[in-house]
Amino acid sequence: MQVLILGGTSEARRLAARLADDARFGAMLSFAGRTESVADPGVPYRVGGFGGTDGLCEHLRREGYRALVDATHPFAAQMSRNAARAAGLCAVPLVRLEGPPWSPLEGDRWLEVATMAEAAAALGPAPRRVLSTVGRLEVGAFAAAPWHEYLIRAVDPFEPPLPRARVIAARGPFELAAERALLERERIEVLVSKNSGTPSTYAKIAAARELGIPVVMVSRPHLPAVTTVPEVSLALAWLETQLLAPAGRRT
Repeated sequence: MQVLILGGTSEARRLAARLADDARFGAMLSFAGRTESVADPGVPYRVGGFGGTDGLCEHLRREGYRALVDATHPFAAQMSRNAARAAGLCAVPLVRLEGPPWSPLEGDRWLEVATMAEAAAALGPAPRRVLSTVGRLEVGAFAAAPWHEYLIRAVDPFEPPLPRARVIAARGPFELAAERALLERERIEVLVSKNSGTPSTYAKIAAARELGIPVVMVSRPHLPAVTTVPEVSLALAWLETQLLAPAGRRT
C-alpha cells in the first residue's frame, strides 16, 4: 500500500523508517523545502510543495497513494488544511500524527499568547535579552519591538530583519545541560517559543524553568478536525486497518 507522509517532525521520520522495513507498505516522506538543507532521512523522500489543495489531490491520484499521513509541524496550519481538503476531494484516507502540546508545570513562568504579534507585544517596553526559537519565517513579527536584543535559533543561518539580532544555526534534539548553558552564557531574560509539544525541543522549556526565566508561549493554531493519533505506534495501527479494509471502505 502506497503511503504519503507529509513530514516536518521527528515522528514523521520515525514512521517512515518503520514503514521502510515493512514489505506491506511503500512510503514516501515529503518535506516542504523551507530549510536550505534537509537531513537525509534514510528513506525515499521528496522536497517541495504540491501547488495547494488541487496539486496535492492530483499528486495523490497520479502516484496511486492509498493513505495520507499528516505529520507536519503543529504550526504548519496551511499544509494541514490543504491535506484535509485534498484527502476529502480524492477520497484518500487521512490521519494526523500529532502529540499533545506542552503544559506548564510547577515553577514554569508562562505567558500564553495566540499570535506572533501578541508574542512581540508581550516582551514589554523595557529592553530585554530574548531567545527566539519560533523559526525564520516568524521573526518578522518582532520588528514591532526592535529595542530588544534577539538571539534567534533556526535550522539554517539567515539575515534577520531586526536591528539587534544574532542568529545561531542548530538542529535538535537539544540536551538540557546545553540549553541551560546557552541561557546562562547569553544572559537570556525571556524565551519565546511555539508550543510544538516536540520532545526533542523540550529541554529549553525545562532549562527556563530551572533558571526562573519567563517563557512567552505561542499557542497552536486551530487545525481541521480529522482522525488524529498521538504517537507512531498508533499511526502504524491505523495504517494496518487501512491495509485490511476493502477497497472503497477505507476511512
